[in-house]
Amino acid sequence: MTLRDQLQTALKEAMKAKQADRLSALRLINAAIKDRDIANRGEGGDGTIPDSEILSVLGRMVKQRQESARAYEEAGRLELAEKETAEIRVIEEFLPRQLDAGEVAEAIAAAITEAGATSIRDMGKVMAVLKGKYTGQMDFGAVGPRIKDMLG
Repeated sequence: MTLRDQLQTALKEAMKAKQADRLSALRLINAAIKDRDIANRGEGGDGTIPDSEILSVLGRMVKQRQESARAYEEAGRLELAEKETAEIRVIEEFLPRQLDAGEVAEAIAAAITEAGATSIRDMGKVMAVLKGKYTGQMDFGAVGPRIKDMLG
């Protein structure tokens, strides 16, 4: 079952169970994917993005909500922060398991070997390998400095 199918099934189940908050989050996910589909069509694609790109859309959605929740907490708006956190939980159901620190280090080491990277100039090649294999499973913003440390 594709990720798109899983999302549609979850949407239908949320409707039947009258889970308003979950339904709202699932609709936001579908809207973001639809926006990306439309952009893909404009770029000469067939109008449907692959699962790997859906994972990156979901990853961006989680990151946006984490930032919003942090901002709401700092402003003392705990009810809004909780809403963002609830949406994160729904989105994360469709993301693969996040790699722990040890697994990330192993993945980086393997990607460096696979890319034949020898210096910091090869960082883009290493990132490309990691994104190809681990989209949605690690925070690439946090991985960049670790790659630099291993290459530097």
